[in-house]
Order: sequence, then C-alpha cells, then structure tokens
Amino acid sequence: MNSRSERLLLSGAAGAIEAVRDGVEAPRGVAIIAHPHPLFGGTMDNKVVQTLARAFVQCGWTALRFNFRGVGASAGLHDAGRGELQDLLAVAEQVAPHSAGQRIALAGFSFGASVASHALAALWPQGRVEHLVLVGLAASRCAAAPLPPEAHLRTLVVHGEHDDTVPLSAVLDWARPQILPVTVIPAGGHFFHGQLPLLKSLVLRHLRSVAAPP
Repeated sequence: MNSRSERLLLSGAAGAIEAVRDGVEAPRGVAIIAHPHPLFGGTMDNKVVQTLARAFVQCGWTALRFNFRGVGASAGLHDAGRGELQDLLAVAEQVAPHSAGQRIALAGFSFGASVASHALAALWPQGRVEHLVLVGLAASRCAAAPLPPEAHLRTLVVHGEHDDTVPLSAVLDWARPQILPVTVIPAGGHFFHGQLPLLKSLVLRHLRSVAAPP
C-alpha cells in the first residue's frame, strides 16, 4: 500500500493487537481505521478499509489499521462490540497518546463504523478528534452511538443506496434525530464493488474541505 508500511503488535486488554501503520513525513495526525464484522470475515485487509487508509495517507495522515480481538494475530475472542471498543481505544492511546496532544481521526466500515462512533463519544471530550468517517454503518445490526452536535461538521457518513446488508433506511433512522447528513452512493452496495474510487474521492473531498479545529 505504501512504501513506509510497518507491521506492529500493540497491547490491549485481551492481549496482542495486530496492526499496520502507513506513515508519511510530518503527518498532521493519526487516522485509526476499524474493520467490518470479525464473524463475517472482516479484517484490517478489507478493501474498503484499505481504501480509507489510502485516502488518509494521501491527505497527509498516518493511517493505522488493526485487527480486532480474535482476528489474525490479535489475541482474544469476539465481544459483540464491547471489547472491540476497548481495542480501538487502546490502539489510540498507544499510537497517539493523549499526553502528546496529537490530532487523531477515526474511521470505520460496517461493524467498525459502529465501534468508531462509540470511540468518538469517548474521545471527543479530549478536543483532538479532527475527523470521523463512517462507511456502511451497521446501524441495523450494531447499536451506533449518537454523535456530539459539535462533531457533525467533521463527520462524513457514506452509504450505498442498494446496501442489502444494512438498509439505507436504518442509517437514515439513526441520522434523522441528529439532523446528520448522509452521503448516498447511487446503486452502491455494502462493499461498494466497482465504486471504491468514488468512495475514496468522497473521503478525500471531506478531508480537504474541513478545516482543523482551533
């Protein structure tokens, strides 16, 4: 993916967490990207996850993909989102510690998007989350957290019109009470087959258009 890709073993409550870091010189921050459901073949090497990582790297971020507990070389067992949230927060603290004040971005696909929404709720009070990107949010399968109103302008939600895994209506039902916009890819399915370049361009546009917080 990137000439500066680096494989890591981080630490979590369940043990080792396998990760890949795609680095750039003088990064603006670290983007942490969560993968789809582990029980349905989701890993950090998923094509949508890799597309998100490429977009962040292209915009000057270090991208950190990792395997949730029980996937690949990551220790532990699937925990229905609870332990996976702790995995993401443990990764964030190790690759972008709060004490260092480094900017972070959160992104996720499907199950990973749901976990990322809960991570935002935990990390937003620190005042250093610059972006949230939620793709194919598994709103009908995993409870997604409502987002702080102040985070809305820094959030991109993308969903396929014809997603047969997570109906678009479920994402709209989650977004509607928050008055949170959802970007719909016409004729898009859950895995955006043939439309990953479009997905990447939407993420690039979002990252380039939203100014850094003060």
